[in-house]
Amino acid sequence: MRLFIAIELPLELKKALGKLHRDLPGARWVPAAQIHLTLAFLGEVEEARVEQLRAELALIHLPPFSLTLTGLGCFPNRQKPRVLWVGLKPQPQLLALVTAVQRTLRACDLPLDERPFSAHITLARLKHPAGREREEFFAQPLSAFPAFPVHDFILFESRLTPHGAEHNPLSNFLLVPG
Repeated sequence: MRLFIAIELPLELKKALGKLHRDLPGARWVPAAQIHLTLAFLGEVEEARVEQLRAELALIHLPPFSLTLTGLGCFPNRQKPRVLWVGLKPQPQLLALVTAVQRTLRACDLPLDERPFSAHITLARLKHPAGREREEFFAQPLSAFPAFPVHDFILFESRLTPHGAEHNPLSNFLLVPG
């Protein structure tokens, strides 16, 4: 099973972020319905190990928090972008959740991404960095979105199809006050 752990965004925010799509040659935009904040990408995991992972993730006890969007950006750099994203204001509670998820993955002997966590929401992947169109994307104003609440995180299965990836929630884990 191809798995990842993420925070689902409110529907209205997904719709608003979906409106940032621009006609960029070679861009593969994330469908608005699938926009999310990835906490950890696990890749292929044996089905037999999923129950242990679920049980360990259920042991994460952190309070809910809110997140705020900060602006548009890209990886690896503005001259040769391959991923377009919207950033998030640094939030200690988000980093605490990411750290707890990483600790859980280590306890389950699952692989971790070696790159440091970067709080962002992927909007598109680019095959070719288009000049003028790319600058139009960065020049658009990011509406003043209100902070959005985070009450849970989800273990997703990602199935690759000829029409793109399908994300299916497997388990939902609530963040509990106190």
